[in-house]
Amino acid sequence: MPTLVYVEDHEGEPVKGSLGVLSKVARLGDDVAAVLCGSGVEALGEQVGKQGAKRVLVADDPALEAPLSQPRVDVLAKLVESEGFDTVVFGASVLTADIAAGLAARLDAGLNWDLVDLVQEGGKLVGKRPVLLDVGWRTEPRLALIRSGTFEPAESGGSAEATKIPVEIEDWSQHAKMLERAHEESEGPSIEDAEVIVAGGRGLGKPENFALVEDLAKALGGAVAATRAVVDAGWYPYASQVGQTGKTVAPKLYIACGISGAIQHKVGMQGSGTIVAINKDPNAPIFEYSDLGVVGDVHEIVPKLTELVKQKRSG
Repeated sequence: MPTLVYVEDHEGEPVKGSLGVLSKVARLGDDVAAVLCGSGVEALGEQVGKQGAKRVLVADDPALEAPLSQPRVDVLAKLVESEGFDTVVFGASVLTADIAAGLAARLDAGLNWDLVDLVQEGGKLVGKRPVLLDVGWRTEPRLALIRSGTFEPAESGGSAEATKIPVEIEDWSQHAKMLERAHEESEGPSIEDAEVIVAGGRGLGKPENFALVEDLAKALGGAVAATRAVVDAGWYPYASQVGQTGKTVAPKLYIACGISGAIQHKVGMQGSGTIVAINKDPNAPIFEYSDLGVVGDVHEIVPKLTELVKQKRSG
């Protein structure tokens, strides 16, 4: 099963989610290659090669400097056809979702998205979606988009040399130009990369009370997350949503404040190392899969916990 894994880069570094996908795919078979597409990305080849790929293919060209999808579709389409890859796997992001869709259309290929696992069953590749749904492919090449934050990078102990590949961009793919690139202002890590996450739910009562969650996250050096109900109500941005229709996270510590713990939320955070739940309802479902449960009012407990953390760190 010759497999190609697209490794996205951002600000001079491989994206963590892409490296996690590469590590996972490399454990499924021996014939796995990684591809980098960008400008000045050749230097990243050695780092990518440590994640288990047998080959690292580098499309390094000024035409790929802007994070636009269509030029990358051109590169990948030619690469898949010339090298005979029967599977192409992406870690999900705004850019890769666009690339995967464009590549599927170009190659007339099947694309399965929102996957949380890939396994071999009976000699066939099977994709796993949340809530116990298996999906497959009828034809090749197979395209797969893995949910953000699903897999952690794991160096294999091996290495792979980087090989530059030709870059040929179609005329129509150069019509779009990037005029400006906005960067989200954030004091802490993203929820995908954070080792500590403090999440808030409807139990906080009103959007202003998210300040309690933000203060605790800041004291712990972590990130703030939210449930779908909170996001749908307009209390917090969608980028922070954890759950079946949000992001999958796996921090070392996950503190759930005022979250009931519906199955849709559990899907997105059950891979956390230690789960702490604070909820005034002793029968809240989240206590069933928490490592530590605190029954009480989040408006009283969270500020006290924040103060204790600050005292501990200052002392």
